[in-house]
Amino acid sequence: MAVSTTAVLSLLLVACFCCDVFLPSLASSSEENFVACLSEKIPGELLYTQSSSGFLSVLTASVQNARFATNATVRPACIVTASDVAHVQDAVWCGRRHGVRLRVRSGGHDYEGLSYRSVRAEVFAVLDLARLRDVRVSPGEASAWVDSGATLGELYYAVGMASPTLAFPGGACPTVGVGGFLSGGGIGLMMRKFGTGADNVLDAKIVNADGVLLDRAAMGEDLFWAIRGGGGESFGVVVSWKLKLSVVPRTVTVVNTDRTFDESTAAVLAKWETLAIRPFLPDLTIRAVVQGNNTVFQTLFLGSCSQLISKMDAFFPELGTTAADCREMSWVRAMAFIVLSSKDVNVPLEGMLSRTNNLSGYVKNKSDYVRCAVGKAGWERVYREHLSRNGALMMIMEPHGGVVGSVIADSATPYPHRRGVLYNIQYVTYWCCAADGGAAEAAAGLINGLYGFMEPLVSSNPREAFVNYRDLDIGQNAVGDDGVTTYESGRVWGEKYFMGNFRRLATVKGKVDPGDYFRNEQSIPPLLAV
Repeated sequence: MAVSTTAVLSLLLVACFCCDVFLPSLASSSEENFVACLSEKIPGELLYTQSSSGFLSVLTASVQNARFATNATVRPACIVTASDVAHVQDAVWCGRRHGVRLRVRSGGHDYEGLSYRSVRAEVFAVLDLARLRDVRVSPGEASAWVDSGATLGELYYAVGMASPTLAFPGGACPTVGVGGFLSGGGIGLMMRKFGTGADNVLDAKIVNADGVLLDRAAMGEDLFWAIRGGGGESFGVVVSWKLKLSVVPRTVTVVNTDRTFDESTAAVLAKWETLAIRPFLPDLTIRAVVQGNNTVFQTLFLGSCSQLISKMDAFFPELGTTAADCREMSWVRAMAFIVLSSKDVNVPLEGMLSRTNNLSGYVKNKSDYVRCAVGKAGWERVYREHLSRNGALMMIMEPHGGVVGSVIADSATPYPHRRGVLYNIQYVTYWCCAADGGAAEAAAGLINGLYGFMEPLVSSNPREAFVNYRDLDIGQNAVGDDGVTTYESGRVWGEKYFMGNFRRLATVKGKVDPGDYFRNEQSIPPLLAV
């Protein structure tokens, strides 16, 4: 049975929570002293301890995956909902003084929940940046300062209200936090034209491990390089970013093409794979989403419908796009249409300002990069042996090529998946209830089966992965006898995310945070100079 376009697109935003109980963290004098230190510096209404009546609601306010609200999750000693940069500095200072680490959260979309939970039993606190959410657009210089706690939806709305011809090359989920998006590099719908989100960062302000606020000039180019895609919670707390905005036409075109999977759809996917290697089509992005026997091609073209049809007739006639399929609108309205609705071209722009979480299911994600086309026969096998058997499996594919793949060097930022990459794959499986003890195991079997099947079809040595789609299955840090994360344990997963850039990231970490204060299960380990 085919799944509708609306159903598939709505599932892209599904990541949820059920009301299970968190395990208490380990009480200690360091924890008590840490909370006392915070209480002296930060207003009481911004500090939530485990005994606070609002603790659980604040902790889950931006949780986007229910499986981390289960009894296997260690909860923080307290939550600091900073409303000023000084509160961030105070939290770092108190944490360093009393030996309590911080986990930093902006939007809460991290796929392993590492910004608000710990896999191991330890005392830690959550520094929640949701109150730091200002967006200040300067249309005259085509730039914007945006706080890390703002969402992509809030950024898009502010840019669109400031100018009809300015845009930012971000992703397709409006509730993703800007801080997390940029910290992981940030792939999105216009990167073929303008590069990743992190490629468009001009400046930033970071609170380092000493609690000192630094801008680009003060932090130096090595650290500035590292924070633009080197993963969150490794180098400090980035509190705001200065972004280069992109100039776009007043009218862009969007098309959603919904096809039931059959032999012809496999041929269309095979042809779609080849578009990424065409450097002369940077204005055109076609995102493919496959679930069950349904495939949705989401097209964003930076130009008019007539221009799009001309290009599609020339390069991708197999998709069958016609003028009747086109929806012409401004860029900001196009983003609202893409991220909020697949039907209503007049969907209110204010919908992008919503910060609600999703509290109805469980999700597991994995990722890959494709450098050689899967081809028609390969897609037929993917569908026949995996996708057709269960509608709870989804593949979301983001085309690379263009500027991100052939203009910007692999080492320009920590995001290395550029030259030679056709597209990124995000695998998604979801299930409903914690009470169903076999549901999680069954879902893991589905996604691991598909991931295993894809191994010979995707990149290798290393098998690349995207840090913004964190996956603890590919490796976790180990702590050495000196109390810091070991470089060798980090390499296991780090070279999959960062490839040849991993060692440079570890070297930067060794310079700015040699004591490894900012860390989680997949943070960059410090590589210390001998």
